[in-house]
Amino acid sequence: MNAPIIPALAAPGPALSVQRVTASCGVEAWLVEEHSLPLLALDFAFDGGANRDPTDAAGSVNLISGLLDEGAGDLDAEAFQGRMADHAISLSFDARRDDFHGQVQTLSRHRDVAFELLGLSVNAPRFDADAVSRVKAQVIAGLQRQAQNPDTLCRNALFSAAFPGHAYGRPERGDVASVGALQPQALKTLSRDLLSRGGLKFVAVGDITAAELSDRLDALFAGLPAGQPRVLPEAALPIASLGETRIVDLDVPQTVLRFIGPGLMRHDPDFFAGTVLNHILGGSAFTSRLFMEVREKRGLAYGVSSSLMPLRQSGFLIGGTSTRNDRVAESMTVIRDEIAKLAAEGPSEHEVEEAKRYIIGSYPLRFDTSPKIAAELLGLAVVGFEPEFLAERNRHFAEVTLADVRRVAARLFGEGRLLVQAVGRPVGLA
Repeated sequence: MNAPIIPALAAPGPALSVQRVTASCGVEAWLVEEHSLPLLALDFAFDGGANRDPTDAAGSVNLISGLLDEGAGDLDAEAFQGRMADHAISLSFDARRDDFHGQVQTLSRHRDVAFELLGLSVNAPRFDADAVSRVKAQVIAGLQRQAQNPDTLCRNALFSAAFPGHAYGRPERGDVASVGALQPQALKTLSRDLLSRGGLKFVAVGDITAAELSDRLDALFAGLPAGQPRVLPEAALPIASLGETRIVDLDVPQTVLRFIGPGLMRHDPDFFAGTVLNHILGGSAFTSRLFMEVREKRGLAYGVSSSLMPLRQSGFLIGGTSTRNDRVAESMTVIRDEIAKLAAEGPSEHEVEEAKRYIIGSYPLRFDTSPKIAAELLGLAVVGFEPEFLAERNRHFAEVTLADVRRVAARLFGEGRLLVQAVGRPVGLA
């Protein structure tokens, strides 16, 4: 007997009071005051990440992310790192495809030092020759280790085929040759353009007031160039090479298999239904169709998954698995069959309600620590949502219907065209 279908209900969003704090320099921050613990978490993102790399200097922005805490102002690398360690301050930067992220975590009593070091890192990075040489060597060593890594090779080849001639098609960390050629002055010049107030998003969670945060924002960012947020194209960047299967030959016993197909931009009205659809296809670690068909029923692979990836200029479905060379073709056939079934028949009502229940019910887990709250809020800000979305998010998912998911399945999977990339020696894959 089938279990009764219990409709997923829109549970209230997290009980957060998000204040908007606008500094005199024009930077707006979102603030969640929490004075019960002596902690402060800051998350922020400058508008533009690895896509700001010059076409002939891939890996520049990634290298900058590793250099901003390697000396700034009158502090060389050793002195800068020493002050962080002495005050138990965590300060880091991360170059992503579309944005340049930074994070600070500190005890409240050390926030003066934390804000001072952050201000120096974004306003007066040194790019000393010895620091650049050392960090470059670390990045190059990592790239050399990854040069024969099947996962890295497959991901790079997949994005290169999907977005030829575009920044998305280049490795975010560059390659050995491009990184080896980077010079301190060029990095310093690029950092001035990268670190501007235009499009900057900032979130603070913890033991700080709105008035103090406003003053801190001015001290941090008033001296940066005003800049302008990037103007994005009206139409999403198309995915090239759909319908093709590409193979990189590598003598390994298992083949890494990845695929890209049509997806959705983050503000597409179908995104909520698309998220439910992906959960059913391959987004759930243990109950998705791909997991059940590829691993549980056939034992073709240990893991298989899919996810929606909405970037600033393109949105797509990405997924894959790893399996023995002689079972790659069968694995890809099963994946294609499940996608085709969803396109033709859609999921069941039970699958839709179970997916919605998980998506709604698991949301509070993103808000159980100050750093996680800051990261989640920053993610919303970066893609253009307002704080009010916190209260609306679960309702949007609760309102997704079976008809919505079936319509989106036909929209995304109807043509059945995927760009498939394999690295290994797959038998019979075509």
